[in-house]
Amino acid sequence: MLMPRQKTPNLDLPLVGGGRFDLSKDFGQKGTILSFYRGLHCPVCATHLRELSGLLPEFAERGVSAIAISSDGAERAADMAEKVGGDLPFAYDLPLDEARDWGLYISTSRGKTSIGIEEPALFSEPGLFLVQPDRALFYMSVQTMPFVRPSFKELLGAVKFAQDKSYPARGEYQGAV
Repeated sequence: MLMPRQKTPNLDLPLVGGGRFDLSKDFGQKGTILSFYRGLHCPVCATHLRELSGLLPEFAERGVSAIAISSDGAERAADMAEKVGGDLPFAYDLPLDEARDWGLYISTSRGKTSIGIEEPALFSEPGLFLVQPDRALFYMSVQTMPFVRPSFKELLGAVKFAQDKSYPARGEYQGAV
């Protein structure tokens, strides 16, 4: 289980448009948002990622970068990047065992979605993480369903508050209760 203030697993994945994303090297000055999404088949994911894409300049002002990540292959990831638009980078080919290392839930296909796109046989459900430059976990939210996503606008407000008040990551206690 991932714990706040502890080092997260590494990620090293190909990027739509070329190159690679390596969490050990590619991070914002004050952190990186990792938005794991279900895949091209998910209309809720596209809407959620558009919100993030629109807030990239405000996160950048706070030294925070962002990336969208899925287990989709290159073509589906490129299609999602085009659908979302903007400058949000997209990483793809996330191995599902690595998705589990991040605490993500895995689902099986139920066929075509409401937008007529076939779900992959297996894929991860959404997860949102804010990781500090030293790869320590600051914030996370994982879901078992595509619905009721965390608001990126609220996350931006939380980033501002945490930076301005030197507010630490919470939930790190592992002792007896």
